[in-house]
Amino acid sequence: MGHEVNFEWCVMLVKVRAFASFREILGGEKELDVEEGSTIRDFLDKLAIANTRFKDEAFDESGRLRDYVSLMKNRKRIDSEEDLLTKLKEGDELAIFPPVSGG
Repeated sequence: MGHEVNFEWCVMLVKVRAFASFREILGGEKELDVEEGSTIRDFLDKLAIANTRFKDEAFDESGRLRDYVSLMKNRKRIDSEEDLLTKLKEGDELAIFPPVSGG
């Protein structure tokens, strides 16, 4: 009588809101499943795997997030590469902005 192991990893829902050209690429607001313990970078990588156009627009050839991409987690700006290693929690909201132009 062994123990049954549940191989369904704990997943959580994270909301993504894309703006301007990223909205055209990713669609509007949506919730996506991510594994518990995922970082912002993991989440962005998942989006890039699912959508090559997003990958081309958001990441350079070396896989780094382009400087002009702006991110906010729960309405707070993500400023550095280290911030991308922040772990997400159930119900977090990630907003993705393309370059802003204007005058």
